[in-house]
Amino acid sequence: MRCFAVIAATLLLAPLTSLAENVIHVSYSERPPYLMPLPDGSPTGLTGTPAAAAFKTAGIPVDWVKLPTNRQLALVKDPHGLNCTIGWFDMPERSMYAKFSKPIYRDKNWMLLTNPAFAARGITTMGELAAQTDIRVLIKDNFSYAGLDKFILKWQPVVAVSTAPTVKMIQSVAKGSVDMMFVSEEEGNYILKHEAGELAANLRLLSLKDMPRGPERHIMCSKAVPDEIIRRLNKAITFK
Repeated sequence: MRCFAVIAATLLLAPLTSLAENVIHVSYSERPPYLMPLPDGSPTGLTGTPAAAAFKTAGIPVDWVKLPTNRQLALVKDPHGLNCTIGWFDMPERSMYAKFSKPIYRDKNWMLLTNPAFAARGITTMGELAAQTDIRVLIKDNFSYAGLDKFILKWQPVVAVSTAPTVKMIQSVAKGSVDMMFVSEEEGNYILKHEAGELAANLRLLSLKDMPRGPERHIMCSKAVPDEIIRRLNKAITFK
């Protein structure tokens, strides 16, 4: 009888022990000023710092992994892996395969990163932009531009999809291979100051009068990540 009781207690405690020992694999790609790696592999930056702090404060063991964005998305879509990624928008279609934490950051306004030839058109509003049907827009593969997604779909410009890092994308803009790309105010300013180098002379950062503000960014996790982990993260997140 005593042996049965010990076995029963062990079975009851097993899920809790397993949960406590589970390591969450958190992937990210280097994308300043949002995400930059520290020597220990953990991220820093506008979204990296609050995400790392949330996992640490919540006492959740983490395996930090640097991966391309498409690979991050594939891992989150895996219904069996304990995988999360940092700084993604909470979109309805993503909720079909992912869980989201509370917001960890909210972008400032969207802006246009373009070249002098496009800037010379003197576009000042979203309506004027939508009237330009010959514009070549560079879009990051599998990225969402939140409130701009519907605008782009209705506008139907010439779209070029890229899987390249940001540095390669801005080369396309500066050299005139495409006319523009959408960036957040934070990322646009960082690019011009720290990444563009000699290309900065051929880049312009434009703000339209009615450009929408950027959306909130979250920690996005696979459906396999327990709700308790999400609750602990939400309790540890300090962004308001």
